[in-house]
Amino acid sequence: MSRLTGKVAIITGAASGFGKGIATKFVQEGAKVLIVDLSEEAGQKVATELGCSFLVADVTQRKHWEEIFRKVIDDFGALDIVVNNAGATYANKPTTSVTDADFDLVMNVNVKSIYLSTDVIVPYFLDNSRPGVFIQISSTAAIRPRPGLTWYNASKGAVSIASKTMAAEWGPRQLRFNTVCPVVGSTGMTHLFLGKADTEENRAAFVETIPLRRPSTPADVANACCYLASDEAAFITGIDLEVDGGRCI
Repeated sequence: MSRLTGKVAIITGAASGFGKGIATKFVQEGAKVLIVDLSEEAGQKVATELGCSFLVADVTQRKHWEEIFRKVIDDFGALDIVVNNAGATYANKPTTSVTDADFDLVMNVNVKSIYLSTDVIVPYFLDNSRPGVFIQISSTAAIRPRPGLTWYNASKGAVSIASKTMAAEWGPRQLRFNTVCPVVGSTGMTHLFLGKADTEENRAAFVETIPLRRPSTPADVANACCYLASDEAAFITGIDLEVDGGRCI
């Protein structure tokens, strides 16, 4: 039997990048998945490829989280796992150059979305005395922040601390909260983290800071999420799982 057989998961930002990798792995391991993304075309394409349900939604809006919850219950009759993968950043730049719009973007997409997901969905687990798993995609920025992305780093720090707090608060009710902290990979946001074009040459200097000498991949992140979502991790809660090739050493 596969590791996630019989489990139902919501995965946000799953039309591409890490989210698509997580959805692919979860389906391979037997889970039923609701893919959530702002991009209808890309999201529907991935959902069709994987045999998943799909919903267009903005994770910064409460009414959209209410729709996400109704959709997963209507389609599958239950829920076990929420993967808050959707994220945003601004281009790497001096902190004094950050705009109000930059700040609002990272705080709304990276932090408010998790607040909303838990506020809408945690009562379902509590009311039904049902174990549940929340996995947030944080970042090495939450653990070893570097210059140039101050408020992105702060948003990911908030993700990790909020997850630890909820792990302590809701652990007695068998709800687990963990984060996965990838180092930079090759995704649609890589050029923003680098502050320049995502080319092999521009990535080279950064990769040199990673002991295993490569960036993260969607498969790396997906494997970590699969473990944390599975019953193998039934006694794991409140951790930041670094998927970083040793970057945070």
